[in-house]
Amino acid sequence: MEKTERDAIVRLIKREVVPAIGCTEPIAVALCVSKAARLLGKEPRKIEVLLSANILKNAMGVGIPGTGMIGLPIAVALGALAGNPDYQLEVLKDITPEDVERGKQMIDAQCIDIQLKPDITEKLYIEVSVSAGDDSAVAVIAGGHTSFVYEACNGQVLLDHRTTSSDEEADDDCGLTLRKVYDFALTAPLDEIEFILESARLNKAAAEASFKGRYGHSLGRSLRDDNERRVMGDSVFTHILSYTSGACDARMAGAMIPVMSNSGSGNQGIAATLPVVVYAEENKKSREEMIRALTLSHLTVIYIKQSLGRLSALCGCVVAATGSSCGITYLMGGGYEEVTYAVKNMVANLTGMICDGAKPSCAMKLTSGVSTAVFSAMLAMEHTCVTAVEGIVENDVDRTIHNLTRIGSQGMNETDRLVLDIMTHKCP
Repeated sequence: MEKTERDAIVRLIKREVVPAIGCTEPIAVALCVSKAARLLGKEPRKIEVLLSANILKNAMGVGIPGTGMIGLPIAVALGALAGNPDYQLEVLKDITPEDVERGKQMIDAQCIDIQLKPDITEKLYIEVSVSAGDDSAVAVIAGGHTSFVYEACNGQVLLDHRTTSSDEEADDDCGLTLRKVYDFALTAPLDEIEFILESARLNKAAAEASFKGRYGHSLGRSLRDDNERRVMGDSVFTHILSYTSGACDARMAGAMIPVMSNSGSGNQGIAATLPVVVYAEENKKSREEMIRALTLSHLTVIYIKQSLGRLSALCGCVVAATGSSCGITYLMGGGYEEVTYAVKNMVANLTGMICDGAKPSCAMKLTSGVSTAVFSAMLAMEHTCVTAVEGIVENDVDRTIHNLTRIGSQGMNETDRLVLDIMTHKCP
């Protein structure tokens, strides 16, 4: 592979694998609010937020870091009062208890209005209008969690990329196939890809922090208790489950703990990282093997998400766990053929798992995904995989992946609408 092509793939990974604090949907809203407030140049007195349904769905039930509170209003308030847009998906990392109290006062003053954006086809869309006195400003994020496509202040347009917004940023997709992903991960010089180890450091630290506290449903911590170990044993497999779910527990509960995200999702970053890290460490794999396995996992997730889109009705753990299954298969000694088997096994098993919003119970879905990742890798190493006469799997692995993403991006749109309707009309 030529260096120019490798450089393009490295840029793609560095763009998609970035630190984030808190669930990325409400954090993206806070980011957009913070940008609008900066454009305004003063504290807003009125904030209007228009969101796509998928953003609203994923922001309703998660904790906001450093607040002990759930939901969008406090994220909006803190974005306006103390957010720093330069920090991107760590926009709220400098907030203080005093900021939280001021945020509560802003909510009580009823100056925040959050609504669905009507007639919007973009699944990731955030529009924020702020005002104070005679001054006003607008900021819009679309297509990606940090992709600003419009900025204006007092009617003067400062940025307008709305007509060129794209989920997949196709001009920089590197023409990935699973073969190219595999070849890059296994042949790129280590000094070009060793930065991926930061995902191991951040996400492992998040998991270990969760074991010391009570976050969400505490699934990761529970899997380390004696009662659970008597049922499931004390093995590499259970350690993979506990670390992955533990990091998710902390993140969904709103812990002020950064994780390394993938394609705009912290949970995807966790699921792409920790199964690979735990398997590598407990099987005493080399530093090089760890780097290459993590690169294979993360880049596989990026590749699949390019056609699935940032947000969909399909749970992102399906994609992320598919990446980690590839990484584990490589660590088990598998080659490209075995990696394709692992992908096919994953697609055959988990396709159709719905996304019903970001929330503490996402830890359970991640556990389902990564447990299947291990099973799929084990079967792959036995040269066992779901065949082309079964379901949506085809002989060509890239077509199999495309079938998965078609279901998630097109076939489940009505599912998305129904899930949101159920979530917004539940009895109190």
